[in-house]
This record gives sequence, structure tokens and C-alpha cells, in this order.
Amino acid sequence: MTGSAAPPTAFDLHGEVALVTGAGSRMSGEVGNGRATAIVLARQGAKIALVDYNIEWAEETKRMIDAEGGVSEVIQADVTDEESCRNAVAKTVALWGALNILVNIVGVGGAMGDATKVDMDAWDRDIRINLTSMVLMARHAIPEMRKQGYGRIVNLSSVSGLLGGNPSLLYPTTKGAIIQMTRAMAAQHGPEGINVNCVAPGMVYTPMVRGRGMTEELRQARINQNLLKQEGTAWDVGYAILFLCTKEARWITGVILPVDAGTTAGKADRPALKADTLAQSMTGVPNRVTNGH
Repeated sequence: MTGSAAPPTAFDLHGEVALVTGAGSRMSGEVGNGRATAIVLARQGAKIALVDYNIEWAEETKRMIDAEGGVSEVIQADVTDEESCRNAVAKTVALWGALNILVNIVGVGGAMGDATKVDMDAWDRDIRINLTSMVLMARHAIPEMRKQGYGRIVNLSSVSGLLGGNPSLLYPTTKGAIIQMTRAMAAQHGPEGINVNCVAPGMVYTPMVRGRGMTEELRQARINQNLLKQEGTAWDVGYAILFLCTKEARWITGVILPVDAGTTAGKADRPALKADTLAQSMTGVPNRVTNGH
């Protein structure tokens, strides 16, 4: 309309300060979930605290952001240690005066084995990495968000936290706990104007996956499991996180967002229902056909 104000720019994060844990990437030149998230947030104008235990990994992310004209600083931290988490938040606020966005990325595949075989020392260590670290970061980020009257927290889980059948006990247990933790945090901090959401990636191809020696045969098999028959990358995860960090997602909290090309929705090659099965379902007889998850 003539004379009307221009609509606000979509997904604009100028003036926002974000802290991303696990902001490095283990292979030089490669992009994992933390690095992709940091880069896309910086592209939209946010100032980014790049938190990682490995300084070199985070410094490479900073170089990538610098090359695009973004603003970021590297902060070394051990997210399993509360004092280290406190210091990471304090340094972020000292740099830019506020903290509006927290993205909890850090996670490991962790100890393998069922309940009869898993190493319990490794179990305790990996629960602290995958789950407790997010509580510790939120513990110190939330008071800063309260000062601003709003905030955004995004926790990274996995479709393994939604589906069964994982050969590990530790990994799906922690990823499922992150989902329920996100919902609890959303209920607790929603009245304070703090949105808490969760992104649950499917089998995206990241440096961590590549570093485990993924064969091309297994890689293709993973692609064939999703509805789109396409391979996901860390950028797909990063853009989903970006949306949940913006003002456009202001009315979204407690959401678990799968980024999995439909893996959790069903199977593309599901066989057609037989005529007698269809007839039974239409007459009220229980339909015994399942999706085979």
C-alpha cells in the first residue's frame, strides 16, 4: 500500500547475542551441526559466542564467519563443568552486554552396549556430556535472558530419542531425555518469555559420522530409509535451528522438530493394503497393518 511502512525483514537477528556450544567441527574445512548453526545465525546478524572445548575447531568456524563479515568470538569451555559454563556465559555478556539465544549442540555417540555390558564409568561420563551439559548451560543462560524479558533456547536431540531399535542404550536414552527436558523447560520458563524447543535430526551426514568410517554402501542405505531419498547435511539442521531462534517463532515453544526427511513419519515403500484388510478396517474390525517401525 502507498505510504505504509515496509514489513520487517524476516529472520533478522541483528542486535541478538547467541551462544552455540559445540561450535567447532572435527574435520578441517568440514561443517558439522554446531558450525553450520553458528554460521547461519551469524549470517542473519547475530553476534555468536563460539563455545567449544577444542579451540582450534572453534577458531576455524570463526574464520568462516569472519570471511562473510559476521561477528563472533571463540570461548573455550568444558560444558560438563558448571564453573566453565558459568564463565562462558559471563564472557559472552562481557563481550556484548546480553545473551538472548542458547543453542545446545554438544553430544557424543557415547558408550556402547546393553545394560549387561555397558561400562558404567563411560555411562556416567556420556550422560554428563549429552544431557547434564544442557542443564548447566541453561542454568546460567536463563538469568541473563530474564534481564532482557525474553530468550530462545534450542536443544539438539535426535530421532533416536523418538524411535526404538537403536543398538546402543546410552545414546537413545540421553536423546529421549533431552526431549522431555525441553518440554519441562518450556513449561517452566514460558511465563518468563523464554521459548525452549528441540531439533531432532535424522541420519545427516556430518564430520562425526564420516569420521567413524562410514562406507558408501551404508551411507546409501541410510538415504534409502527416508521418504525423500535424499541425504541430509548439517546445513539442514542449522536452518531449522535458525527458525526457532527468530521472532517468527515467537509463538512456538515445547516443540520437538524432526529434521529427518520423513524418517519418523513412515516408510515410502509401505505395501498397499489388501482388499480384505481394507474391508475389515471399514467395518470396524481392528486393522492389524502397522508401519513396521
